[in-house]
Amino acid sequence: MRQLTGLFLSVILAFGASSASGQNGPVVVELYTSQGCSSCPPADEFLRQLAKRDDVIPMALHVDYWDYIGWKDTFGQAKFTKRQKGYARAAGKRMIYTPQMVIAGQEHVVGNKPGQVSRLIKSHKAQDTGIDLKVSRSGNKVLIEAEADRPSKRPMWVQLVRLRDLASVDIKRGENAGKKITYSNIVSDWQRIDTWDGDSPLSISRPVKGTDQVVVILQAADYGPILAAARTR
Repeated sequence: MRQLTGLFLSVILAFGASSASGQNGPVVVELYTSQGCSSCPPADEFLRQLAKRDDVIPMALHVDYWDYIGWKDTFGQAKFTKRQKGYARAAGKRMIYTPQMVIAGQEHVVGNKPGQVSRLIKSHKAQDTGIDLKVSRSGNKVLIEAEADRPSKRPMWVQLVRLRDLASVDIKRGENAGKKITYSNIVSDWQRIDTWDGDSPLSISRPVKGTDQVVVILQAADYGPILAAARTR
């Protein structure tokens, strides 16, 4: 397990729809990983297995803080490191590490412990958040609709995420030098597009391009619990 002891170191193509409701929606699993981390490949492979499940939205966020060891992660983005730091700050932790999985925005676990992760996924599937979320795509626009059975105690972030299905990388340097690793559900972009209080129905649309998966996540502000998620192409 690689860790940083200082927190601040450093749709279906034409038409498609996906919906999620409190207890039946998929559970979001975020993997913080790096091509430069020798402990990460087992977690990367586990994420590939999770990608086969309909009840989970697994996402690989490649961080950039291991680039200094000699290999620049080809998917790494500073914004993903910032998100991981945000989770650590919200949890009162002064450490970030790879591989780390965050389950439903709440549970922080080592990413290569599949048994523990699977138990947490099962636990969060049983929780009812009282939010219905529908996501559909028509051409180059995605429509997001949501309703809540009660106003939220704190604002929710409406987030639009793009996922690349699969990519193989020949790693030339660093701890994984000489390995060819296949990654799945690679986050290519993550945007916070709106804020919602749940008091009245939400209905917004945003432009999207390309064929990458589109995921919409409703999350309590300031890195709180993920309350609903849905996906389309």
